[in-house]
Amino acid sequence: MSGLLPHKEAAVERVQNFINGSSARVLIGIAGKPGAGKSTLSQFISDSIKSEELSVVPMDGFHYSNAVLDKLGRSSRKGAPDTFDVNGFVALLKRIRRENSQNIYYPKFDRSIEESIAAQGEVSAKTKVVIIEGNYLLHQAGGWNEVTPLLDEIWFIDGDEDLRMKRLIQRHMAFGKSAVDAQDWAMGSDEKNAELIGAGYERADFIIRFN
Repeated sequence: MSGLLPHKEAAVERVQNFINGSSARVLIGIAGKPGAGKSTLSQFISDSIKSEELSVVPMDGFHYSNAVLDKLGRSSRKGAPDTFDVNGFVALLKRIRRENSQNIYYPKFDRSIEESIAAQGEVSAKTKVVIIEGNYLLHQAGGWNEVTPLLDEIWFIDGDEDLRMKRLIQRHMAFGKSAVDAQDWAMGSDEKNAELIGAGYERADFIIRFN
């Protein structure tokens, strides 16, 4: 049975305890449905701790490019598990776990252009805790099953569904979709992905609830 982190401050405290008390690098996954608040929580923890001993690595940098998605015929499902370079993501996690004597660079997704940019993010050699943030950290198919064993803990964000959907639609609109297209995408492609993500709920080490 999963433990409970009742609020964001409890998450900060747990990360700080790892920084203070662990001799080995710790990888913590934050999973959740689209719009659940993964980036919000990661940023809150980072802003609260403000230390080069903490890094945040979003999974989104491993989106296939739009050109590759077009070639594969998967553009209409962008965000689904098979629209990411899962092998590249797993390789990065292995490097983060074993290489702590040099800085490691990784791609970050830029929503303004809907593409990833290489080597935009950095995990410093001084980093003691790495937060890995993404949808499919608990997914068990298509190569994603290799992710879970590489993480020391995985937290699942479980919040209000109506608020999650509202935030998701607003985010799509903020990055250029019309109100109708934003709602159609959120309730269509995003919701199919959300069902897959929600299936991993019980495999999480901790559930965190905040709105």
